[in-house]
Amino acid sequence: MAKVFLNTNKVIDVALRKPELRKELENHQIVVSPLSIHILCYADKRKVPDYRITEFVDQLSIVDLVSELLNKSLYGPTSDLEDNIQLHSAAAAECDYFLTSDKRLLQIKFFGKTQLVSRLPV
Repeated sequence: MAKVFLNTNKVIDVALRKPELRKELENHQIVVSPLSIHILCYADKRKVPDYRITEFVDQLSIVDLVSELLNKSLYGPTSDLEDNIQLHSAAAAECDYFLTSDKRLLQIKFFGKTQLVSRLPV
């Protein structure tokens, strides 16, 4: 079982666009940033309370968005604050994989011990 961090695009895929991806993630610990849940609700114009969102979040591990993490994110490694928050969150949670479809982020390959991938290794 791997510890897998979902970038926001993958959170939206799993929650809304491609729920079949949940099967691929079944035997792994799934970690996300609270920022991703905010973006998911905002992008899908969800009002809370929403039992579907609550049920989804209950299946995840959420990384605390604390000032230390934000402060690190303000300095990189990319010029995009949201991406930095995601990367630092994965590192703080000591995730094995950072699952994303962002081609620019995939070029990084590793952030700390976390490997950036578009698909989980079999």
